[in-house]
Amino acid sequence: MATRGNSTNIIVGAAQLFTANDTLDEAAIPAFDGGTRYADTLEADTVNFRNVGYTMNGLELVFQPDFGEVQVDQVLDVAKLYKQGMQVNLNTAFAEATLENLLFSLAAQAGDLTGTANTAKVLDLSAGDIGECPVERGLVAVGPGTGDCDPSDPIERVYVAYRALSIENVTVSAKRDEPTMFEVSFRLLPEDVSGSYGKIIDRALSYDNTAS
Repeated sequence: MATRGNSTNIIVGAAQLFTANDTLDEAAIPAFDGGTRYADTLEADTVNFRNVGYTMNGLELVFQPDFGEVQVDQVLDVAKLYKQGMQVNLNTAFAEATLENLLFSLAAQAGDLTGTANTAKVLDLSAGDIGECPVERGLVAVGPGTGDCDPSDPIERVYVAYRALSIENVTVSAKRDEPTMFEVSFRLLPEDVSGSYGKIIDRALSYDNTAS
């Protein structure tokens, strides 16, 4: 009798999102450590990565291919489709309304945020200069993977984006009946050497390997 399916391949659960201080490539991704959750590995690397904290409405990767059409006289529909473009977006909402998350959401320069928590943090809402390059940063998210509910064989899914740039409007609010959140849409760009946007890895915690 054929099986109906495999319930361990159903993935449910939120991911933890980390931002890199700079863009990423293969060499910049921390190696996996057998038996250690990758979120803990990234959390320990405070120099290069920062946990954005709570998010709302999860994490959404949107792939938007663009196809051109070839029409011929003898066919009423198109005779051939060819791929002429590609766009990938990552959407989420930051539930922790910190100035660090707002800086990230605005794709602002790191120098626009000054001060410390012990004194006063100040985010300069700079208009920028003509010809100023937009700020790209890498993203890494760690969530449940296939079979993750099995304590004897835990698997986590790691999402890596090499170059991410915030491109949509960002709203900052202070309302009586709603929390302040930053809804953000990141446009992912391909890495220069490989032409890859990043990768998605299903990783067994018990296996000690590298991120590549």
